[in-house]
Amino acid sequence: MVWRTRVTSLLGIERPIVQGGLAHLAFAELAAAVSEAGGLGQITAVTTGSPAALRAEIRRLRRRTGRPFAVNLAIGHVPIEPYLDAALEEGAPAITITGGNPEAALRRSEGAGVRRLVLVAGVRAARKAADLGAEAVIAVGHEGGGHIGRDDLGVMALLPRVVEAVDIPVLASGGIVDGMGMLAAFALGAEGVEMGTRLVATAECRAHPRYKAALVAARETDTVVIERSVGRPGRVLDGPYARRILALEAEGADLRALLPLLEGERNRRAALAGDMDEGYVWAGQGVGGIRDIPTVAELFERMEGEFACALARVSSLASGLQGEAFHVAQRGGEEGEEPELKGGGEEER
Repeated sequence: MVWRTRVTSLLGIERPIVQGGLAHLAFAELAAAVSEAGGLGQITAVTTGSPAALRAEIRRLRRRTGRPFAVNLAIGHVPIEPYLDAALEEGAPAITITGGNPEAALRRSEGAGVRRLVLVAGVRAARKAADLGAEAVIAVGHEGGGHIGRDDLGVMALLPRVVEAVDIPVLASGGIVDGMGMLAAFALGAEGVEMGTRLVATAECRAHPRYKAALVAARETDTVVIERSVGRPGRVLDGPYARRILALEAEGADLRALLPLLEGERNRRAALAGDMDEGYVWAGQGVGGIRDIPTVAELFERMEGEFACALARVSSLASGLQGEAFHVAQRGGEEGEEPELKGGGEEER
């Protein structure tokens, strides 16, 4: 397939697929595989450990691919400014800003010649990002893995509202694991998608085999949201450790009591060392559609086939509906009058 969307033009990529930030997992191997397969791979800055380590990782990535890539800047636990400066000085083609107020990072990177995308979970945040100079926004629904918005808005509810609120390209994120989900996002106005959980379960991702196997085995009901009680909800794979966190939250534990269980080391231990009983792993509700561990290239090829088949099916249905509408119009109404075919007005919504 030849893709032509504002996202592919903006980022200089062949397929409108962006790899998610994936803390502790988004390093050169996976990012290069995504970029080589025509998407936009990412390195997550903060979990490299230092700006110097980020520089080294960007150089490793460049030895693996000459195609565009991005650096993800997750606002939160550590200052991101040194990492942003390192990414800009290394000439990263794009950055994505997630997890908080993007204003400082957008202003700091203004005029640097880097493409700037912002993850948003609401219409207001999307408008703000666009006003501050973001060139695209990624609308994430509550189906997604990792930290999500506080309003529990799914992609189908959120995406159309963001698309109509901004003039810049919008990508969809949350629960998308195949070509059918990608087509649904495009039908709602997206011009690209971001995928996280599905790319964990690929051959090139450094995630522990137990983590990948757990994603393959999981059903769509096998995720839970932790940290809701402290105002920063995040979706993880269900399991004994996640249940411990939820039990403490139900008892009214404050952030200080929860932090030892939520620290990044617990995520790293489970994701990289496979210690799933003593740590948590991020996962979106799309896990029910993950059934194998392909290479990234195999996954993207499959997604294109699924997209094309789903599009053909919808087109066939639409053709049938058009034919039925024609026959109804030809028959006329009960008394021979011409029937009126209309959609719902504002009062019917």
